[in-house]
Amino acid sequence: MKILRYILFPIVPIYYLVTWFRNALYNLGIKKSMSYEFPVICVGNLSVGGTGKTPMIELLIHLLKQDYKLATLSRGYKRSTEGFQLANENATAETIGDEPFQFYNKFKALVTVAVDSNRQHGIEKLRDLDETPDVILLDDAYQHRKVNAGLNIMLTTYASPFYNDIVLPTGDLREPRSGSNRANIIVVTKCPENLGENEKTEIVKRINPKSHQQVFFSSIVYSNILYSYNQTKTINDLDVFTLVTGIADATPLLSFLNNKELDFEHLNFQDHHKFTSEEIKVLSTKALIITTEKDYMRLKHYDALKDKLFYLPITVSMDKAAEFNALIKKNIKRY
Repeated sequence: MKILRYILFPIVPIYYLVTWFRNALYNLGIKKSMSYEFPVICVGNLSVGGTGKTPMIELLIHLLKQDYKLATLSRGYKRSTEGFQLANENATAETIGDEPFQFYNKFKALVTVAVDSNRQHGIEKLRDLDETPDVILLDDAYQHRKVNAGLNIMLTTYASPFYNDIVLPTGDLREPRSGSNRANIIVVTKCPENLGENEKTEIVKRINPKSHQQVFFSSIVYSNILYSYNQTKTINDLDVFTLVTGIADATPLLSFLNNKELDFEHLNFQDHHKFTSEEIKVLSTKALIITTEKDYMRLKHYDALKDKLFYLPITVSMDKAAEFNALIKKNIKRY
């Protein structure tokens, strides 16, 4: 795969120019963006792959759910349906996508969950509901320039920061680095918990934030409790197990489990992987399966796995959390 990426390097300047020109048309107002008179918060990134968008959306939900009626709007990647879909008791990972289904499972009593590849249309449909949301959280919509969100939160990982990367197909950036200028908040995600202030200062220098931007750092916090549909286990009580992942980057999870010196095999699949009947058959022979919460959404309806399938939740630990929270709430109060 890496060799192919290098072979495709001649395409990089073409991809760069196309995405740069598209952004220029929006920046100059030639292509139109829709702005709104209510809070729309976009969480996204410049790169392909996992930067921690889902945990960030969940952090915002926890922060705002007591004071506002919330809605999440996602594309619904790899879903079987089309157009605008509102999550309800009949929703599955297949019909609305695994990440929106995760939001619905955790927050359905508190948050309206919707999917639509056309974010403008999705926002209009949400605002037409009888229970109109006060705040709409856009999941993975940083490149969806038809919507001009009131607040853009851009994520970039500690291990692969955007300033060290180039655009597709050789690099991982969906657009040139200059796209970071649209962000109001830049969060460096998946940082080591003991990241020092000197290194943070160096990273901020490399990011070179503009006057309208603030930089924060966050870390993944893994639970020590595993959950299934009807029981729990603790990490320390685990014997031999199979780890199943279908996420963009399983490295942090592997590090966490290896640091605990646990005995497991790892079955690694592509991000948003749709499991085949043969793969489910193989998994059904395993004694105990541990997976991520996102993967659990795609696997939990298989009866053959029901009593052996557990997921490990994660949360986000934000440095300067009070400052971050105040910034989010200040933005909402502008409306």
